[in-house]
Amino acid sequence: MSHTRRLLRVTIIVAVFLAASFGAFLVLFGRSPLPQPPPLTEPMPFAAPPLGMAVFQLPTGMTHRSAAFAYQGGSFFDKRDFAMTAVLVKHPRGDLLIDTGFGRDIDAQLRLMPAAFRAITSYERGTSAADQLDAKGYDRHALRSIVLTHAHWDHVSGVPDFPGTRVWVTPEEHHFIVDDGALSAVARSFTSTQYEEYGFEGGRYLAFSRSHDVYGDGSIVIVPAPGHTPGSVIIFLALPTGERYALVGDLVWQLEGITERLERPWLTRWLTETDPSAVRENILRMSAIAARFPELIIVPAHDARGFAQMPRL
Repeated sequence: MSHTRRLLRVTIIVAVFLAASFGAFLVLFGRSPLPQPPPLTEPMPFAAPPLGMAVFQLPTGMTHRSAAFAYQGGSFFDKRDFAMTAVLVKHPRGDLLIDTGFGRDIDAQLRLMPAAFRAITSYERGTSAADQLDAKGYDRHALRSIVLTHAHWDHVSGVPDFPGTRVWVTPEEHHFIVDDGALSAVARSFTSTQYEEYGFEGGRYLAFSRSHDVYGDGSIVIVPAPGHTPGSVIIFLALPTGERYALVGDLVWQLEGITERLERPWLTRWLTETDPSAVRENILRMSAIAARFPELIIVPAHDARGFAQMPRL
C-alpha cells in the first residue's frame, strides 16, 4: 500500500471517529429543546390570600456547578452558583417552611452520600434557616410544618434543626425516604422526624390534574410533579400584594429548563431522576403555564435568579 493511500485511510478513520465523537457529544450535551406544548387557555385560578400573608427567602449556602451540568446545551464555561434556599411562608393560620436548604450539620450529613458524589460536589455553607429565624426572634410556635418539594440531601438537611416540627410529604416521597437507597440516605438518617402524609383531593389546577389547597383559600396550592423523585411536588403561592410564585423544586435546576424546555443532560438525568419521561411531561406543563402567565415568578430550587425576586427575612 502506498504512503498516500495509507495516509488517506488513516485520515478517513480519524474523520469518522471525530464525527462519531461529535455526534455523541451532541446527543449527550447538545441543545435539544423539548417540543412546544399545546397552549394553555384556562384562567389563573382564583385565590383569596389573607392580609398578613408573606413569603421570604432564607439562603443557606450554595454549590458550584456549570450550565452544562444544569441543562442540555449549557456551556461548561458558564459557571452557576446553585442556590440552597429555604422559603418561609407566613400565613395567619400557620406558617410553612418550604424545604430547609443546608442545616447546621451539613458537613456530617454529606458524608452519608456516595464517595463519587462527594468528589464532584463543592459547596459553601451559609447560615442555616433555623439560625436565621432565631436571630430574628421568630416564634417557632408559629411554624405549622415543613413542606418538602422532595427529599434529597440539600432540601432536607435542616430538618433536624426544627425538632418536633412535622414534615409534610406525599406517600410516594415517604416511601422514597424509607426504602430508596443513597439518594435519600440523609433524610433516612433523621430517626426522630415526624412525617405526615398528605394527598391530592382537589381538582385541576392549571395544567395539573390534581391539587392540594393547604388552607382552602388558594394561597398555597401543591400539585404532584413526580419524576425527579417519586413524590416531588410544585408549590404555587398567591400573595395579597398580587405576586404569584411557582416553587418548582428540582423539576429543573435552572430557569432555562422551563423557558427553553431543556431537560438535564443525559448523565445527570440517569443519576438523579427516577422517571425522566414524567419530568419531561411536567417541564412541558410548566412551560405552557409560563407562556400563558409571564407575570408568574418561577423559582427553581437552585436558581438564584428566581429567589432574587423574593424578599429576605
